[in-house]
Amino acid sequence: MRAINPCINFNGNAEEAFTFYKSVFGGEFAKIIRFKDLASAEFSIAEHEANKIMHIALPIGKKNVLIANDVPEFMGQVNENENRSKIVVSAESREEADQIFSGLSVGGEVEGPMGDSPWNTYAGMFRDKYGIEWIVEFDPSL
Repeated sequence: MRAINPCINFNGNAEEAFTFYKSVFGGEFAKIIRFKDLASAEFSIAEHEANKIMHIALPIGKKNVLIANDVPEFMGQVNENENRSKIVVSAESREEADQIFSGLSVGGEVEGPMGDSPWNTYAGMFRDKYGIEWIVEFDPSL
């Protein structure tokens, strides 16, 4: 396994927060994808949410990445006093990603099955049987 990285959900201020985090940790954003970048006939985006962040990543140190997104209004507000983050496991291969996903998701609720993501990784998302949210991902470019 390469790393385990935190992923934080925001109510529309992910870019502001990550600009702040970048000022503290330094470095450059590895990826910034806005909802408008993914808009299609199958995935329509409200105009007022088009510039919100779908995926942002800030490398911290040699192996860690802080990841976040804005939660679109149709998914409801993030309760900032409850679980608003996910644990991201960065696997070393598709096979390892599948194995980790299969094992951790037993008894839980799959929110997004393993598959190719819009940001060119192989990823899946679930809430485990204890209520913890996970993303398992393999990025062949790393």
